[in-house]
Amino acid sequence: MHEVKRVGVIGAGQMGGGIAQVAAVAGFDTVVSDTTDAAVERCKATHAKLLARAVEKGRMEQADADAASSRLTYAVGGAEADGLSGADIVIEAVVEDAAVKAKVFSTLAKRFADPVILATNTSSISITEIGAAASKAAAGADARVIGMHFFYPVPVMQLVEVINGLATEEEVTKRVIALAEAMGKTALPANDRAGFVSNRVLMPMINEAFYALMEGVAEPEAIDGIMKLGCNFPMGPLRLADFIGLDTCAHIMDVLAEGLNSERYRPCPLLRQLVTAGRLGDKTGRGIFDHQK
Repeated sequence: MHEVKRVGVIGAGQMGGGIAQVAAVAGFDTVVSDTTDAAVERCKATHAKLLARAVEKGRMEQADADAASSRLTYAVGGAEADGLSGADIVIEAVVEDAAVKAKVFSTLAKRFADPVILATNTSSISITEIGAAASKAAAGADARVIGMHFFYPVPVMQLVEVINGLATEEEVTKRVIALAEAMGKTALPANDRAGFVSNRVLMPMINEAFYALMEGVAEPEAIDGIMKLGCNFPMGPLRLADFIGLDTCAHIMDVLAEGLNSERYRPCPLLRQLVTAGRLGDKTGRGIFDHQK
């Protein structure tokens, strides 16, 4: 089995940056690439801050933080960045948009030949669809395309949801599971259906919480409190929606509706209204709850 020694990550945002950090801490030479200098510099600063905080809180020795930092490099150019050369796996963590991902994987398929694995961090888009975009650019590339769905915040969350596309080779799956475990994660398989397992179950629950609020069943604090105390959830569904981003929740619900061919997965009208108003949750300071305080 071809050993993964160098990890490439495309997308220097919260997910991509988190994946890169975890890979570097686990001992892998890691390069993270984005399309702008500003995004790359923000990611670099975030890594420095988070590693320093880990040392400060006693979760990591200074020598280990320094070693992880030395294994991290940064590149501008996205999927076309020269710095990605030599990667044994490239993990895409760009915006959750099928057209954008198709373009990225088309570029990757042309640049990287077998046995380089092409992984996507998508939380809801078909791996087979992404693989098809890769195979159009380079015949047979879909055999190396796989879903490697990390959860936010990546350094904290234990799970990696591993999803095969229709053409994904068994050897690729084995290598990805081994990599996830080497990164200290638990890899669990899911089939290639819209939303996989995590969002197929989670997002309709969040959506139903919006319906309960819209229909006046209870106030936001009561809805979240009932789910926390009655179902032992660490965070209520409305608070979780704010944390994820209301626009992201609405987008995933639309992906579920299209992928599963069922209108029952469409976003609640209240959820759409809040997104239209720009109340997206934590990232804008206000969603269901006011986070500006």
